[in-house]
Amino acid sequence: MKFIAILTSVPFESDRILSSLRNVRRFRLAGKTVYRGSISSVRALLINTGIGPANAAHSATFIAENFPVKLVIHAGVGGAYPKSGLDIGDIALATKEIFGDSGVTGANGWKGMREIGIPLVHTRRKKYFNEFPLDRKLSKKALNSIKDITIKSGSFITVCAASGTSKRASELEKRFKAVCENMEGASVAQVCTIYNIPMLEIRGISNISGVRDKRKWNLKLASENCQKAVMKIISHI
Repeated sequence: MKFIAILTSVPFESDRILSSLRNVRRFRLAGKTVYRGSISSVRALLINTGIGPANAAHSATFIAENFPVKLVIHAGVGGAYPKSGLDIGDIALATKEIFGDSGVTGANGWKGMREIGIPLVHTRRKKYFNEFPLDRKLSKKALNSIKDITIKSGSFITVCAASGTSKRASELEKRFKAVCENMEGASVAQVCTIYNIPMLEIRGISNISGVRDKRKWNLKLASENCQKAVMKIISHI
């Protein structure tokens, strides 16, 4: 039987999921701790990848190489863009993941990887530059499984430097027509594309992107709601 692999960057984004795992086995792989168990009779793997795209891609790769995985769920907290319609504690579900700062910045502004002419991934059917679409059917099932928390789907942007000003957040939101910002998702989507593994990404909104006043954030609520949503999704798909 195959596993659902749940990836979060840090432990507080997965503590409720871990406490819900049954028949847990814990072991070390590639320098990181992997938890293996079951949720709602579904075989599951759980790993904290570490922050940033390199850590996330590393974890997704060794999971894909060492286990039969039928689905990757990438979860955690994220910042909603100002015009997304999302508020703190709401849930965002990715329809695609986008590398928001990979490309070229010149006199005329930023241009993506197409400007360089080298795709990040080249399969037999398609070249992928900055954008990685996620599984539509699974996303629809996931969206329909969440009833008691406000949830909205849309494009996510992955950046190495989080938006620290409203101007930067609005710039990215407008450029990509995105709803949410994070620091790992596109790298996981890239690995899943390479290995042909379906992926869902779900984020609890902890803050409005561009607002760096942490007194206005709520990481705890965002993380708790995200984990509740993940467990509901697993029981429905």
